[in-house]
Order: sequence, then C-alpha cells, then structure tokens
Amino acid sequence: MNLALKQDPAEISPKAPKLQQATMGHRFDAELVAVTKRYGPGAPAVDDISLRIPRGSYCCLLGPSGCGKSTTLRMLAGHEDVTEGAILIHGTEITNKPPVERGTSMMFQDYALFPHLSALDNVAFSLKVRGVAKEERRNQAREYLELVQMDHLAERLPNQLSGGQQQRVALARSLITRPKVLLLDEPLSALDPFLRIRMRAELKRIQKELGISFIHVTHSQDEALALADLIVVMNDAVIMQAAPAREVFETPANAFVARFLGGHNVIRSEGREVSVRADQCRLGRMPGMRALEGVIGMIEYQGTQVRITITKDDEDYTVLMDAPTYFAQSPEIGEPGVMSWEASDEHVLG
Repeated sequence: MNLALKQDPAEISPKAPKLQQATMGHRFDAELVAVTKRYGPGAPAVDDISLRIPRGSYCCLLGPSGCGKSTTLRMLAGHEDVTEGAILIHGTEITNKPPVERGTSMMFQDYALFPHLSALDNVAFSLKVRGVAKEERRNQAREYLELVQMDHLAERLPNQLSGGQQQRVALARSLITRPKVLLLDEPLSALDPFLRIRMRAELKRIQKELGISFIHVTHSQDEALALADLIVVMNDAVIMQAAPAREVFETPANAFVARFLGGHNVIRSEGREVSVRADQCRLGRMPGMRALEGVIGMIEYQGTQVRITITKDDEDYTVLMDAPTYFAQSPEIGEPGVMSWEASDEHVLG
C-alpha cells in the first residue's frame, strides 16, 4: 500500500526578508522563525526559537517538564497563538491559520477516541465531518487501519482494545487527513516499557513508509535517541542544541545537554569543562589516563553491563562496565573508587 503524500509547491511569504529566506527552496517540512510565546508578564514559555525540520524527518523535541517543548508543538498545531515570529509548513506561512488549514494533524497523549464508535468509525470520523460519503470514508479508514496493523479489529469499541491498540487507532485517525506534518504529544507515555519499545519501531516504520515529517514531544532520552533523525533539546524556553541524534549524543553542545542526555560525565579537566561518555570511563587507576577519586555510591546491575556511581564533592560520576569485568573486580558500595579516562575521549563543552 502506497500512502506517501505529495509535497505542495513552496509559496514565498511577503513578510520580512528573514522569513523570505526561510521559505526559499522548500527544503523543509516545518520551520519556526524567531518564535516567542508569552502568557503574560514575566519569562516567556518559548523564547525566540528558530528551527528547520528537513523533509521526511523524524524530529523529537526533548527536554524536562516546563522547558517549552509542548508549547512549541501546540503552536505548530494552531492550538496556541504565536506572540512573535512565524511558522511555515512546506514553505507556506501558517502562523495565524486555524488548525484545519495548517496541513498538520495532532495525536494527543490521551488518544481521545470516541467510546461509542468502533475503531473504523473513529478513524473515519474526520472524513465524515468533511462530508465524505460513507462508503468512501470507511474504505479509506480500513486502509489506514491496515497501515497500523489494526484492520482485523476494525469493529471493536475502544474499551475492547488494549492501550497499544487504542494508540494505533488514534494514529490512524491522525493520518487519514493526509497531513503534511504529524504532531505527536508524548504518544508513548501511557504504555508499559515492553509495549513502548514495540510502538517506537511501529512509529518509525510508518513515518518512513509515508515519507512525511513526524514531530514528537518526549521527555525520554532513550525514546528520542531511538526514533529521531533530528533531536531538538530544549531548556528554559530556548533550544540548547538541534542536531542529528548521533551528533547530540557524541558531541553535546553544553553541560545541560550532556547531563540531560545521560551517559556523560561533566568534569573540570585542565581548566576546561568537558564531557566524557560513561562507557569510555574505567573503574580504577590506569597508567597514562586522567583520574578522579571519590567513593562508590551506587552499583546497578543491568544485565549486560553494570552502572557504577562514584561520588566526589556531592557530584556523581558514572562508569559503565561490562558484567564480566565487574564481577572480576567485585567493587563494593562505600569503598574508595577511582574513575579513569583517556584525554582523547574528552569533548570540550561550550
């Protein structure tokens, strides 16, 4: 089944030159140009952010609660007004357009399925509102249920479906309007860990099959790294770093990104602030390597690896060891501990 969506031609906005440059070439599915959102006096919820999302990308907005990521998503959807700046979809400015005219569709965290309608009729509902004939809208709904592997449960009511099945129905309902960009507000947060991993794979498969951009809000670092072509790390209403997943993980822009992504130690070394990946650190003093002395504060066995926490001056540092090495050394909580790393593994932070 080929449900890939066609790209619309770019339309150049007559606004500011900066905005005109943003639209040229129509190489981006979504763009935010100097976007700010204020709810009143005081600090803005989103502060002068600019972002370009390339065509056919899986983009994750990642950050702690209150960082501005959900507000950004709602502005893209048209559920929040933009205080300053502009939003473009496929090169066309849609800043002040209502949600139904923006070329976006939003999948909400709680799924919001109609309890009295079958899975099929839930998916077909938006086409019914648009006046599509019953047989046609139900045929299209079956296609999208097939896409999310739910066509065999088309006649079931939401309360007869599991959480993961309900999510698939909600996803099909969001896609049936053929959006240019799909917006997802923490779609996996209500699922158990096993199902969450399965649904990550399904979301990625569907995004690649359709060839449209997904913009996915999450607070889970693992989720963002597993899904995203582009990770946008936010904090305090601004973008800290926007880059491919590997780049964000291996070369974080600053100490916040290094700490929030996890897997990094932030250290003062040779008068500089640097990050070193926990899997590149070793337990014990090693000849020719830099070292940090502290006390072993926590040991977490994780199957194939063991996470060792070394505490010094109220700061925690992490060493990831393979399980055989850990059991050979048998360190104990409360013992003195030394973390060693190669100088060449240091990444200087901005």
